Amino acid sequence: TKSDVETQDPLTAMIAERDQLKDQLLRALADTENMRRRSEREAANVRKYGHTPFARDLVGAIDNLARAVESAPENLDQSDETMKSLIMGIQLSWTELQSVIEKHGIKRVEPLGEKFDYNLHQAMFEVPTNDQPSGMVLEVVQHGYILHDRLLRPAMVGVSKTADAAGATSNDQSKTDE
Repeated sequence: TKSDVETQDPLTAMIAERDQLKDQLLRALADTENMRRRSEREAANVRKYGHTPFARDLVGAIDNLARAVESAPENLDQSDETMKSLIMGIQLSWTELQSVIEKHGIKRVEPLGEKFDYNLHQAMFEVPTNDQPSGMVLEVVQHGYILHDRLLRPAMVGVSKTADAAGATSNDQSKTDE
């Protein structure tokens, strides 16, 4: 093998070394590009979802303000000026808060009348009915929230169930009691 090295053409050796270095350079460039793309993706995720813990903590306060707005009397003409100012201030705060959270990608899940979606809703109870098809949201106990496309908190809901099936179950139980 010593004679092979001694007899090897220096040009061939340089070309082989060049090809090897070129291959290493292309791999290093590809690794760098992959790392740049991964860093950009991670930075975009941080910008988009970095405030998730804050948003989760905020939704409870949003619910409380919503309850205050909903409990305000519809006709403010019968209220005194202090009460009118208080209620109007709460309503303005609610409107501004809705605008701010929407600007930051937080949306309220309002599923009333929609088909139950286990990705967005949590069924708390079933409501026997023949007026609606089975699996429809008939009552919202607590609204849910999403941040862009990620669930912050599921909506707590009551879901329709065919009353005939519920009646058959209760009839079967009553027969066994007799």
